[in-house]
Amino acid sequence: MTTVQTNTPQGAMLMVGCMAIIGLVDNYVKIIAGEAGLWQFHFLRSCMVCGALIPLAMMFGWRIKPRNWRGVAVRSVCGAISMGVYFGALAVLPIAQVGAGLFTAPLFVLLFSVLFFGQRIGIWRIVAAVVGFAGVLMVLQLDFSALQVIAVLPMLAGVTWALTALSTRYLCVGEDTVTLLFWFFFALGVLGAIGLGLMAAGLGDGVSFVGTGWVEPTAVFWKWTIVQAVFSMIAVSMLTRAYQVGDTSYISIFEYSFLIFASFWAFVLFGDSLGVLSMIGIAMIIVSGAVIALRSAEA
Repeated sequence: MTTVQTNTPQGAMLMVGCMAIIGLVDNYVKIIAGEAGLWQFHFLRSCMVCGALIPLAMMFGWRIKPRNWRGVAVRSVCGAISMGVYFGALAVLPIAQVGAGLFTAPLFVLLFSVLFFGQRIGIWRIVAAVVGFAGVLMVLQLDFSALQVIAVLPMLAGVTWALTALSTRYLCVGEDTVTLLFWFFFALGVLGAIGLGLMAAGLGDGVSFVGTGWVEPTAVFWKWTIVQAVFSMIAVSMLTRAYQVGDTSYISIFEYSFLIFASFWAFVLFGDSLGVLSMIGIAMIIVSGAVIALRSAEA
């Protein structure tokens, strides 16, 4: 296993900036969901991003071809699955709930780091991880008497996003940020194309965000998909670079800032407010993240 020289403070700043951008633009996914389907959104957004990156790479000499095809493929597939689940859930669940499920990822990063990479963590980080997970459950507000599959799905996004983070650090050493950015969106585009094919084969309901195939794009759809493409390209490049330069277990904690930014913008833009239980849960998540970060720094 090869490692790279770390600059965790720089990675932390990149991660917080990334989450601020995503927390804003992802609030508009519900508007996109009212205009077209999930698969069309992923396909066209990826075409925009990849179509922009190719001429920019030629102009500035950026590298798109991976040095390690297998590592980049693993990372891209995990990332595509995670974002497919995440955006599908955004159409039907409040962004704070979806974010809470997605950002179980740092907890899984710790778990996988111990199981697969031999990292040793002390009792404080274990307790903090338990507290953080309890906070996630409070935000999700699951009904355990009738387990809600839709509410649990964001946790699948969290697991696959943790694998994306770890593969960035351990399988994509030496890869350029633009390389990882391009193939991440390429994989999302392939996912979108597969989804459109399945919908055309009659496997969708033609009504829901996930079950809708190709429809004639409206001006509103083009507007917000273009916004998503531009800012997602910026944000994901920041996120990718953050994981490349910083320690994964430490950097992943700063992803929690998404919950603050997303909840803030949901309230400012649409008047969506959190209940007391959800606010307590978010506070628990943030506290657990701070404890894990501090203990990681000491280690």
